[in-house]
Amino acid sequence: MLPAITFLLTAASVFFFALLILGVLQRAFEQYKERYVTKSMNDLSDMFLFVDPGQILLLNIAAFLMVAGMGFLLGGFFLGALMGIAGFFAPIGAVQFYRARRVEKFNLQLQDALQQISNALRAGLTFQQAMEAVGKESPAPLRQEFGLFIKEVKLGVPVDEALLNMANRVGSEDLELVATSTNIARQLGGNMAEMYETIAATIRERFRLEGKIKSLTSQGKMQGWIVSSLPLVIGLFLNWYRPDLMEPMFDGFFGYALVSIIVMMMATAFVFIRKIVNIDV
Repeated sequence: MLPAITFLLTAASVFFFALLILGVLQRAFEQYKERYVTKSMNDLSDMFLFVDPGQILLLNIAAFLMVAGMGFLLGGFFLGALMGIAGFFAPIGAVQFYRARRVEKFNLQLQDALQQISNALRAGLTFQQAMEAVGKESPAPLRQEFGLFIKEVKLGVPVDEALLNMANRVGSEDLELVATSTNIARQLGGNMAEMYETIAATIRERFRLEGKIKSLTSQGKMQGWIVSSLPLVIGLFLNWYRPDLMEPMFDGFFGYALVSIIVMMMATAFVFIRKIVNIDV
């Protein structure tokens, strides 16, 4: 009788514990969908890439399984878990990387567009006509953003609001400067053609300084990548060449703790190096 009662109590405990874990995982999954998946979808929509949220979630799961499998084959369970976590968030990182590249490309196009708008204003065109003419002649992403701006204005959105919408959508500090300066000039008056020339020259000078800083700090960035990746490369080589030397690292708690400390220290060193060589202009 006593073993049966013990079995029932154990089974009930396991059942309720499983329900608790399931509830926690479900809430975590909902928060993940709300924070990361929805944010990625909004970022892609702002970049004129319309993707279903379910596809983003499936991409994250597929990346997690693929990268975790590779890590398990290369270094066992511990490396598979680390690479699986990195793979799960890799699509989100790719979206952020693509967005940063798009903003950089937009800023490069913006300095030439401002000069063209200045010339169009001097030729007698209105601000809306100048924006439309420059947008049609420019490549993406500037053509996409200027085109959406013109469509909003034609649908009745005020020019000031449409400019702010475009600045918030793109996420460019240079465009925010242009939008704020344009709205002030339209309200208080001023020579907008000269203003756009001044802003274009300022952006062009900032790009020149950023290029010079990147060339001076490129060696430090490369050192950060080499120092951070060297232990991993050596560990993988030893695991392939002399597995008996690496096997004790993954046999007990001490080995896993030591590897975790090494990973955390190398990640901290990489972050500090990036902070040192990352100079904002």
